[in-house]
Amino acid sequence: MWTFEHTETASASPSQVWARYAEPTTWPEWDHQTASVTVQGSVVVGTRGSLKPVKGPATPFTFTEVTPEVSFTDVSRLLLSRLTFAHRIEPTAAGSRFTHCVTITGPLSPLFARLIGKRIAAGMPTAMRALARLAEAVPASADPAHT
Repeated sequence: MWTFEHTETASASPSQVWARYAEPTTWPEWDHQTASVTVQGSVVVGTRGSLKPVKGPATPFTFTEVTPEVSFTDVSRLLLSRLTFAHRIEPTAAGSRFTHCVTITGPLSPLFARLIGKRIAAGMPTAMRALARLAEAVPASADPAHT
């Protein structure tokens, strides 16, 4: 098993951060390692999609856990392995703290950790800082938590 986790803070509320998560087709706006995302529905358990990294083939995924404005998890099946991305948002006095955790499990996890894990880990902090900036840019009047 291989895992990497990173946490960022933002002045954005959890609902402002969630608004960025809830539109998967816009994920490339904050994740420079993602070329495109397609989904077959909204962000709910069971919805399937496909994520095309800038470097690498498109990978199908399924949302396996979704709690709006709190967390979501998506899972991709790799050859004899599983790639799991867990995302959590916590409110803070100044806005929110959000964490992304990626885990690769299965017999070929050491291989996938070398092939894709290191690249994911290297880019995650930058992507999360970009996510924070975009979430903070949403006007408070457009944020349901402030109405």
